[in-house]
Amino acid sequence: MAIDGIGDVTAASLLAYLPELGQLDRRQIAALAGLAPYNVDSGQKRGKRRIRGGRMAIRNVLYMACWSVIRKQPDFKARYDRLRSNGKCAKLAVTACMRVLLTRLNAMARDRTEWIVIPG
Repeated sequence: MAIDGIGDVTAASLLAYLPELGQLDRRQIAALAGLAPYNVDSGQKRGKRRIRGGRMAIRNVLYMACWSVIRKQPDFKARYDRLRSNGKCAKLAVTACMRVLLTRLNAMARDRTEWIVIPG
């Protein structure tokens, strides 16, 4: 499976740190990796959504891989640029792209399909 921006180290790390890849739905896999947004609400107060928990090792691998994917894949570049132009900080935009990347990789593993490049 050849994906522009994902190398051998990332692929091996995904298999080692996340053996459940392809067996869970998108929400479960995002929560397992620690990329699911959780609310920080209390009573009438509504706080920002934040990620927490999960497997830090896979988040670190996905963070670096996601920068490469953003540079090489037009749809991820467009997603990142749209978030940044809407006033989101860089780390939030990358984290959102990481979640989408993980969701797509999970679907690929589940359905045993190849990477499809979606034009930006």
